[in-house]
Amino acid sequence: MTAASLPRVRVIACGAIARELVEVLRVNGLDNVSVECLPPELHNRPEKIPELVRARIRRAKNDHDRILVGYADCGTGGLLDVVCAEEGVTRLPGAHCYELFAGGEVFAALHEREPGTFYLTDYLVRNFDRLVIEGLGIAAHPQLQALYFGNYRRLVHLAQTHDDTLTSHGRRAAARLGLEHERRFTGTGALDAALVAVAGAGSLP
Repeated sequence: MTAASLPRVRVIACGAIARELVEVLRVNGLDNVSVECLPPELHNRPEKIPELVRARIRRAKNDHDRILVGYADCGTGGLLDVVCAEEGVTRLPGAHCYELFAGGEVFAALHEREPGTFYLTDYLVRNFDRLVIEGLGIAAHPQLQALYFGNYRRLVHLAQTHDDTLTSHGRRAAARLGLEHERRFTGTGALDAALVAVAGAGSLP
């Protein structure tokens, strides 16, 4: 298959998985795929995701053969799926990036073992203070920590890389919230298969 026969693909994605997207594209030589990322701070404002994604889809349609939405549902309550259906595109599998990376069965088992679990990916560990402590207002209003995390018992770091520094930061994040710490290596999970599928010459939209 020649490069000229491959579809031009745009991935419109959450900035929180940008590193993983770029790495999967590099490893698989997916030169026909380009990535546009929305701000990862939307993790805290998921109601804004669907229409922002719609605008990016419409802008990309003229110059690309396929579009993949690089989000799971991500707290949109099914509204992102409505946008994808209306615009004729697909999104990444799963309810959130934690399920995307861990896999559905593993994530379900983790949740069943301890429903009171707070999950972090490498990105969220790396940006814990900015997105969690500051983003949720805990830095300015410490009493909010008990409101947000009083029912949690455990923090699970779903790790995309083997990085001792990030593991240490994950432990620090758990201690900051008064939670038990667990690290589980996931790699890039289902991201590889989704990108390879949409980048090929098959019949995906």
